[in-house]
Amino acid sequence: MIARVAVVIGVWILGLGVAQAQQSEVDSMITAPSRYLLLDRSLQFRITKAINSMYNFDFPTAERDYAVLALQYPDHPLPEFLVALGYWWRIEVDVTNEKYDATFVKYLDRAIAKAKTMFDADETNKEAAFFLAAGYGFQSRLYSERRSWTKAAWSGRNALKYMDLSRGEEEFNPELLLGDALFNYFSEWIPENYPLLRPVMALFPKGNKQLGLQQLEQVANNAFYTRVEAQYFLFRLYASEEKEPFKALQISQYLNAKFPNNPYFHRSYARHLYAVGRFPESAQQSKEILSRIDEGMPGYESNSGRYASFFIAQYSERMGDVAEAKKYYLKTLSYGEESESQESGYYLHALLQLGKMANFENNKPLAKKYFKEVKKYAKRKHPAHQEAREFIKKNKL
Repeated sequence: MIARVAVVIGVWILGLGVAQAQQSEVDSMITAPSRYLLLDRSLQFRITKAINSMYNFDFPTAERDYAVLALQYPDHPLPEFLVALGYWWRIEVDVTNEKYDATFVKYLDRAIAKAKTMFDADETNKEAAFFLAAGYGFQSRLYSERRSWTKAAWSGRNALKYMDLSRGEEEFNPELLLGDALFNYFSEWIPENYPLLRPVMALFPKGNKQLGLQQLEQVANNAFYTRVEAQYFLFRLYASEEKEPFKALQISQYLNAKFPNNPYFHRSYARHLYAVGRFPESAQQSKEILSRIDEGMPGYESNSGRYASFFIAQYSERMGDVAEAKKYYLKTLSYGEESESQESGYYLHALLQLGKMANFENNKPLAKKYFKEVKKYAKRKHPAHQEAREFIKKNKL
């Protein structure tokens, strides 16, 4: 968990090195050529197009543009960093899947090595420091997901070091606000939720969650590249921490409309529709998700299928269609087993509902089987475990 402190402060703050490359539409003050490739106006449009393709999960189009950049600028970290960013989004769809880890780290290592060469040649090079901070930050995030705490902490410390060195260049400052926002929010949130980390957080400046949210809103409304990253973080915080489901829905609806082939945004939109009680629309989006899984669209896989099947099952049950509900609860189980997510809430709740249906149909052995599965996969203090115990006792299963 200590490594996550470094991740929160370093990773999302710093994984933004390409951000400045797309500021041409909002920064009319730059009139002279910049010493930095990121601020080269002739490259900005191409990078914008490539990154938009990446967010829409059109990786071949994005990577063709990145390959051209690599040929033109073989000694610069930008092309490798952009490719790594694309692999991060492949990972983000299902962070338990490790098949892209090695490729992601490989491209980050290449970007870091090139940035280090630039920095060693000129320690005043803010662009080099920015890429070093971003590269180490993203590595720290991945290592923390994999519970490689020593690696995560080491990368996080490096990210923080180079973040400080990257400051001071006026053109870079607007996008750095995202880092300030996340620092402000999580440096207060972490000690509130993890008291054991309070001594660690005491070593950092004091944060302010409300200011962090305000800054995230500012970035989401006004920044260019970092707008999407800020919106991604905002809808997650509004949904899980701030208990503002309608705000989360508004942002995820926008992102799904702008990047309709991004499976993470798609399933988040379906989830937030469900959270605010718009069940028919959630079911409609969920059926589209399942259809895309069947079609083999990039990024649409079992993790998204588990979400989508559960939302359809819930809607069907509310409408009194027990057969349809049972069908999709079973699909929830199937997708959950495929993604090895048996401890997830949707999987456990699907088991509970199937157990109740079997009991109602007087199929006691089957009902008992489902409830025993709940007890097998849920921790004893989990609400699903408690509900299963009580149902078994009450119904003498």
